[in-house]
Amino acid sequence: MNVSMWVKAVQIIPRMSKEEWKQLDVIAKWLVMTRFAVMIMTFNSAAVAGILAWKNGEFNFLLWLLVTVGLIMAHATNNILNDVTDYRRGVDTGNYYRSQYGPQPLEHGLMTMRGVMTYAAVTGAIALACGFALVYVRGPLALALLAAGAFFVVFYTWPLKYIGLGELAVLIVWGPLMVGGGYYCITGAWSWPVVLASIPYALGPVTVIFGKHIDKNKDDRAKGIHTLPVIIGEKAARYTVLVLFALEYLLVFYMILIGFFSPAMLVIVLALTVLPPILPMFKAPKPDTKPENFPADVWPLWFSAACFIHTRRYGILFLLGLLIDAALKVTGIWG
Repeated sequence: MNVSMWVKAVQIIPRMSKEEWKQLDVIAKWLVMTRFAVMIMTFNSAAVAGILAWKNGEFNFLLWLLVTVGLIMAHATNNILNDVTDYRRGVDTGNYYRSQYGPQPLEHGLMTMRGVMTYAAVTGAIALACGFALVYVRGPLALALLAAGAFFVVFYTWPLKYIGLGELAVLIVWGPLMVGGGYYCITGAWSWPVVLASIPYALGPVTVIFGKHIDKNKDDRAKGIHTLPVIIGEKAARYTVLVLFALEYLLVFYMILIGFFSPAMLVIVLALTVLPPILPMFKAPKPDTKPENFPADVWPLWFSAACFIHTRRYGILFLLGLLIDAALKVTGIWG
């Protein structure tokens, strides 16, 4: 057991040699190959669903736990299958973007296809077990949500990402599907206001995937992968991210004005403090080479790294505000 690597892999996507990879235990390999550091975005979606259920007096810890584990395992399965799909299609060949910022088990010769698919099968089986348990409790709508989730897990990389639908898929998955669907599985009630409330948070993961696709815009264009930044152009994509940043705040303000959220949600404005060094980055294309003072262990991530910094801070503050908001409702102080 290499607990120090577990901790590291939860925080960042570590880079390593074949020799270092061989020293990892099963759990450490799984954490690295699933890029577990980004799972915080999925956990937050499950947390939003749980807090909203608590706010309405319908929280069930066991059902929330099933939702949370199921969503994280589904996301992890998707990340493994993404690498498998891109490897089979030859996308990661030739030092492609994905293989530069972290180990790609197949492209880097760290694991056999059989070994990778075994990890995918076990991870996917856990996700499905959680899903079917929720279907048993909640019935047909939960089954439909499970089917939708499975669709995005299997088909996100191809064809959705290849035809400019990857960004929209992320919005649907991290918002209505994870939060709205999670809320339903916990409470047994579908709520359109909850779906609307999920959008501001879901825009965070959307900016991260947008940033990633801008970072590898030239490579994707050359390989015939038509992400949205490839379709609308690099400059338009950069400014789209700025609009998405603004919407994350404006939608919360709107939800406060209509009374769904209390003013406690204004705590999200503290996330604006991370934007001053980030916003200027979007005024120009990504540098061709690593800037002198830019962290070597982050490059070639550029726009995606900036978006992740904001999304992580925004997500934490969103949850904090939501917890206070729910506590105010539960105690009868507000609403």
